[in-house]
Amino acid sequence: MTRLIGPDELRRFSAGSRLFATGAGESSYSLTFAWAESVLGDGVELAAAGELDPGTLCMVVSLAGSTTALGEQLPAGDEPVRAVRALERRLGERAGAVVALNLAAENALIPLVAAAALGVPLVDGDGTGRVFPLVEQTTYTLGGLSATPLALAGASGELVLLETAGGRVEELLRPVVLAVGGWAVAACYPMAARDLARVLVPGTVSLLLAAGAPGAPRSAAAPYGVRTLCAGRILAVEGSTGHGADVAMPSLPSSIVVQESAGLRRLVRLEAHNEIVLALADGAPVAMAPDQICMIASADGLVVDVDKAAPGMEVEVMVVKAAPVWHTGRGLALGGLRAFGIPFEQRAASP
Repeated sequence: MTRLIGPDELRRFSAGSRLFATGAGESSYSLTFAWAESVLGDGVELAAAGELDPGTLCMVVSLAGSTTALGEQLPAGDEPVRAVRALERRLGERAGAVVALNLAAENALIPLVAAAALGVPLVDGDGTGRVFPLVEQTTYTLGGLSATPLALAGASGELVLLETAGGRVEELLRPVVLAVGGWAVAACYPMAARDLARVLVPGTVSLLLAAGAPGAPRSAAAPYGVRTLCAGRILAVEGSTGHGADVAMPSLPSSIVVQESAGLRRLVRLEAHNEIVLALADGAPVAMAPDQICMIASADGLVVDVDKAAPGMEVEVMVVKAAPVWHTGRGLALGGLRAFGIPFEQRAASP
């Protein structure tokens, strides 16, 4: 049965996409929502990867760069189409479906914009099940697929085609994105539907549609479970050595100290390297990547970005369980603490 994401579903999907999203700016989010509304028409078909013809060419469409820059430099509106068409020309084949890199705020809406503009289905799923900072930190990579060739479309008409080894994508992509104004739309990870079905974190679009309904609990947006680590007040925000991290990330390491307001009244230190990757309660590790650690502001229920955390803020620290593939040996190597430069030994989960 055909499922459509129409105007009502768009509002729910958008609300669900913000529940655990970090780095979402209000101006860029509102702009992207209006962009999606303007192209949605009668709606976009939502399809499971297994419902597509196995040979269908699928492409990941995603925002690359800064949401702040997106809010300041308005899109022309054709960026997703230009990126996809450029990759189609490189491959000599038309795309039959679009899928998300991740489903956090703007990154949930831009694949929907692409699917609407191209007249193709949006696949029900994404490539992380949460959010990671680097393009190559995906279940697609874990499944042996490459992010390249990658096409990048900028807001001023720029079009860049990138071909490189998988481990160098971020290294080369970041300066290009800065050069075109701080943000662009990427079309990447070209793959057949049969391969997408194998590597996808499935059903996450449907999950966010349900989680964004009025009255739905925040936990509904966490496909593999969520727990509250603590609730309290931020005491301090400090610079950090990153525990000797030598991995290049878009932001510098920092530490956030939260005083638990009830129970054991522990001091919880959150170590961040672009995102919160490790939580220590009275010095003992209690949560770590690849699980996602979020601070939720008590005042408005929105996720607090690491670079906007400030002493005095009341927050709830929540841990979103990552998809099982992230807790395998390969998953920990790509998305665990060592991937963020922290030399901490993690064991893969038992099968």
